[in-house]
Parts: sequence; structure tokens; C-alpha cells
Amino acid sequence: MEFPQLRDAMAGIVAIPVTPFAPNGAIDGPAYRAVLNHMVDHGIKVVTPNGNTSEYYALSPAETREVLDATVDAVGITAVIVAGVGGSLPQAVEAAEHARAAGAHAIMIHQPVHPSVSRSGWVDYQAEIAAAVPELGVVIYLRNPTIEGSDIGELAGRAPNLVAVKYAVPDPVRFATVMQGCQAQNIVWIAGLAESSAPGYFAYGATGFTSGLVNLAPELSLDLLDALRSGDREKVMGIWATIRPFEELRARNNSEHNVSVVKEALAQLGLCSRDVRPPISTLNDDDRATVTGFLGALVGGRDLARAAS
Repeated sequence: MEFPQLRDAMAGIVAIPVTPFAPNGAIDGPAYRAVLNHMVDHGIKVVTPNGNTSEYYALSPAETREVLDATVDAVGITAVIVAGVGGSLPQAVEAAEHARAAGAHAIMIHQPVHPSVSRSGWVDYQAEIAAAVPELGVVIYLRNPTIEGSDIGELAGRAPNLVAVKYAVPDPVRFATVMQGCQAQNIVWIAGLAESSAPGYFAYGATGFTSGLVNLAPELSLDLLDALRSGDREKVMGIWATIRPFEELRARNNSEHNVSVVKEALAQLGLCSRDVRPPISTLNDDDRATVTGFLGALVGGRDLARAAS
């Protein structure tokens, strides 16, 4: 896929699928395929296996390869596949090279988790991974508020395959500052904190957003994207109000249930198990009831459940 096509695709919804687990703890391949098909059949065009909602840091390198291969096999013809990669530099390069061999269209480089990250080192890390797969588009996942727009501009000069920035610092003003400080052209700016923050980031120039909600309610996310694009503020705020309880539960206590809430909803819809891996945990009964209430409040919620089954 040509880079201009990739940029067009990124200026929309970037789905982050969950990784379902079987009772024996292994990856549940049939359930994973069902989750993927549910979102893509309902109009989602970009899928990022091995993202944070995929429990990337709880998967072994072999499992991340398994997840990517399963994604390409299931929806590689109908969706753009952006493979999450990260960890140590050699590990990330190896994962990027596997993504190329597997048939992914792009990679998303996770925020480096090293406790000491310099700005120049951040640029070097991203640039070396991008250079290993010049044929693939590169999306950087930026959670570090110290990275400046000029750093991203330097990276764009060293990595011609940089197509997008997934910006996940919870500060729209900082986002605007970084975006304005980046002189590189042809970078797509993605609101990286899902639907609840998308309106604020779109106001400053984002043209896409990431989503875990699409695992269960892709049409709701697509409606929000359409409203943001058309500037229909009343519709945007109406959808935002519907989504808010779900996303606030995900974000509570430093996002401790970011994945668990999505998996609980999917379990209630019969799409996959609610099981997650430590260091995260499943929801308690009160929080499960909140998820049940959210599903019941969705317009067409019963139709959603029938479609999922």
C-alpha cells in the first residue's frame, strides 16, 4: 500500500482489538476472529493488533506474532493492518520485520518503556525501527509529554515512511503545541485517547482517533467520526454523552480497567471471554453491572447483541 493511501486510512478510526483468551490461558483464535470480523463487517477499515487494548505487554513475542498472523489471515484483505511493535530496540526491529513478512501494511511503535528516555534517544529509537522496514508505513505512539514537535519533525526527515502520530498525552493544549511545532508535512495526527477525548483533539487538528469501543459498538464510533467531520456539534456531544460512562470506567484509577471493561462488554455480548492477564484484573460485580447498563442504554442495544451472537 502506498503511503498516501495509508495516510488517508489513518485519518479515521484506528481500531485496537482485544486479545481473547481460552480457558487454558492460550489465545482463543476463533473468538479473536469473531471480534475482528464484527468490527470490520460493520465498517472499520484500520486494525491495530498488539496495541495496549490487545494486552501487548502481557503477550510473549511468539504470541504477538500469532496475533498478527491471525489478524492478517482474518481481515488482511478488507482492512489496513497496523502491527504494534515495541520493547527493546532489537525486539522491536525483529517484530517489525515479522510484520513485513506477515503482510501488515504498517507498524505502530509503542512508547519506549525505558525509565530514562532522552528526546534524542527517542528519535533514534523510532528512526532505527522505521529504517528496518522502509516499505511499511510507521505510526508512532506518543505518550511522553516532553517530546517536542521539532523532535517529530527530525524523525520525519530521517524516516520517510512516517505516516502518522498517535498522540496520547492527556492534554489537548500540549497536543496543539506539539502539532504546531512540527514543520513536517503529510503527517496524520490521531487522537490516541479514544472517543471521549476525540472532540477536543479534533478541535486542534486531529483527523482520526483510536478506539477500543469498536470491539463491541463500531457503528457508534463511526457515527461520532461522521459528526466530527461534518462539524455537527450537537450530534458529537450526544454521542459523547452516551459513550462517557463506558470510557470513564475504562479510565478510572489510572486506566486500571481499560481492557477489562471492553472484554466484559464483549463477554456479555457473547463474543469472547472476560479473562485478562495480570497485572490487570477482571471487573467486580458492581462494575459489571455498570457495563450491563451501558449496553442496555445503547440505541439498538438488543440488535447489537443479536448481531454479535
